[in-house]
Amino acid sequence: MDGVLVHEEVPIPGATEFIDALKESGRPFLVLTNNSIFTPRDLRSRLLGSGIEVPEDAIWTSALATAQFLSDQRPGGSAYVVGEAGLTTALHDVGYVLTDRDPDYVVLGETRTYSFEAITRAIRLIDAGARFLATNPDTSGPSQQGKLPATGSVAALISTATGQQPYYIGKPNPLMMRSALNRLGAHSETAVMIGDRMDTDIISGLEVGMRTIHVGTGSTRPEEVARFPYRPTWQVDSIADLVDLARRPDATDDELASQ
Repeated sequence: MDGVLVHEEVPIPGATEFIDALKESGRPFLVLTNNSIFTPRDLRSRLLGSGIEVPEDAIWTSALATAQFLSDQRPGGSAYVVGEAGLTTALHDVGYVLTDRDPDYVVLGETRTYSFEAITRAIRLIDAGARFLATNPDTSGPSQQGKLPATGSVAALISTATGQQPYYIGKPNPLMMRSALNRLGAHSETAVMIGDRMDTDIISGLEVGMRTIHVGTGSTRPEEVARFPYRPTWQVDSIADLVDLARRPDATDDELASQ
């Protein structure tokens, strides 16, 4: 989502037209984000405010993927959560109990209000035997004032104190890609991952067997792509370059390669 469709809440040129073209074509799609702060309903509203209309059920977050993972691993379990509504709502919806009394898991997500008390509690619960999960490994996020510490930075603090590394659910873990494909009822051979970050979007798509498209409007600049030991299937300047192809369900790989 960020860096492909929007910069914070400012739409990237071509984003509205691209989503509209996908809907017109009937091609199923999901908008993915590692941000676990917001629920899909919140994100739909935020995107709508930017002029981009995405159905609520077409939004897949690291919080939803984390909740699904926990429900599969330990149905009806319990967790101590450091995070916001996107994560707590997702866990409630799969039947998890949120508690600080002997939880099965400590789950760390994105928040703008990390507190020393909550982090200390998480450390002590992990020391007492709770399993440690985090929604995503991103160490920083953007804001209008500059970088903000993100989930990965706080996870590093907790790991240093406990000696325990978290299991990360979100990108670049291919697990998030597989859960998205399952939600779509799609196969990796018939799916394409479009992203702006080589170290999360492109590598996770590649590792699950999807073709990948790098857009040069986000975190990894076009001139930086060659530094990575893996490459996207295709590179385009922005999502605007894909609008015409998105309207056509029969678009071929050769046509995409010519963009």
